[in-house]
Amino acid sequence: MTTFRISEAAALLGVSSDTVRRWVDAGRLTAERDEHGHRRVDGADLAAFARAQIDTAGDGGRSSARNRFRGIVTEVLKDAVMAQVEIAAGPFRVVSLMSRQAADELGLEVGVVAVAVIKSTNVVVEIPDHARVASP
Repeated sequence: MTTFRISEAAALLGVSSDTVRRWVDAGRLTAERDEHGHRRVDGADLAAFARAQIDTAGDGGRSSARNRFRGIVTEVLKDAVMAQVEIAAGPFRVVSLMSRQAADELGLEVGVVAVAVIKSTNVVVEIPDHARVASP
């Protein structure tokens, strides 16, 4: 069974350790104490909690794309035809290539809040080094 320390759970959820502790104290997230008295969150419980936190309301529109990353535009590079837009969405960097016309029409510039909507037929899934992310 995979369990996570509070700091590991916080990193995976993109929040502070204090936030996770408050959620545990409020009963929103279950944690057990290990033999050293440290709180640990069961991996399945953490996954269920993370899934429940996903904002499915969106903007009221309908789309077949399920991957949405809300963030802030950190860089916009434009030439005569194309634009490269970089968004910082939590700890993630999302880069999009689009027409310059589309970037201009959307008003994309550094500091604007934007949502990267991603639909892909090719998604690579990796397992990180467990020593750094999770403890069995």
